[in-house]
Amino acid sequence: MTEQKVAVVTGASSGIGAATARRLAAEGFEVVLTARRTERIEALAKEIAERGGSARAITLDVTDRPAVDAFAAELGRVDVLVNNAGGAVGAESVETGDPADWLAMYQVNVLGVLHVTQALLPALRATGDGTVLILSSTAALTAYEGGGGYVAAKHAAHTIAATLRLELCGEPVRVIEIAPGMVKSEGFAVTRFRGDEEKAAAVYAGVAEPLTSDDVADTIAWAVTRPPHVNIDLLVVRPRAQAANHKVHRA
Repeated sequence: MTEQKVAVVTGASSGIGAATARRLAAEGFEVVLTARRTERIEALAKEIAERGGSARAITLDVTDRPAVDAFAAELGRVDVLVNNAGGAVGAESVETGDPADWLAMYQVNVLGVLHVTQALLPALRATGDGTVLILSSTAALTAYEGGGGYVAAKHAAHTIAATLRLELCGEPVRVIEIAPGMVKSEGFAVTRFRGDEEKAAAVYAGVAEPLTSDDVADTIAWAVTRPPHVNIDLLVVRPRAQAANHKVHRA
C-alpha cells in the first residue's frame, strides 16, 4: 500500500492558504496546516476530517527560525511545501513608507519562505519526488505606485524560486512559482489598509469577477499534481478583467 503523500501549507488559517489546504486534502494529500492563529487551523483541520480528508494543525510563525526548525524536526514525511504565508502592509510611496512596514513584509514574504524551505528540503529530497511551491504575486514581476515594500518583497520571493530551481537542477525536487494578480481573498486588502474596510473595498470596485481564493487553490493543486517530470516554473494567473497590474476593467 502506497504511503499517503503529505503537503505542508503555510498561512493556512484563511484565504488562499485555507482554500489550498481544502483542495489538496480533496486531492488525497494529508495536509499539515500551519499558521499563527491556532483556533482557525484547528477548526479547518476538523472541517477537512469531517469531509473525509486528513489534516493536522500545527501552530507556527514562519518568521521564527527556531520554531520552524523544531517543526521540521518533528514532521517526518513531506512531499509538497506550499509557501503561502505572506501579505502586504501599507500603500504609501517609497518616499513616505515606514521602514518598519517594509521590514515586516520582508520577514514574512522573504525570510519566512527561506526558513521553511531550508528546514524542509531534506525531507522533500528524501521522498524522491518533492515539490517546493512559492506563492508570489504579479507584484513580483512588475512594480506599481504605492506598492514599493510589497513589490520589493515579492521580487525577492520570485528570485528565491528562480535561484533555488537552478541550484536543485538534477535533484528530485521541483520548484514552482504561482504569481496571482487581483485576488479578492479574505483579509488581504483589509490588512494592507490597516483595517480600513472602505479602502479595501475600493480595490475591487467595479471589477465583476476578481479571482477568488478557490481559483488560486485550483491553480496550485493543478501545478503540484502534474507528473513528476513536469515543472511549472512560473504561472501567472489573473482575472479576465485585469490585463496588467495597472490595467483593470471596471464597470
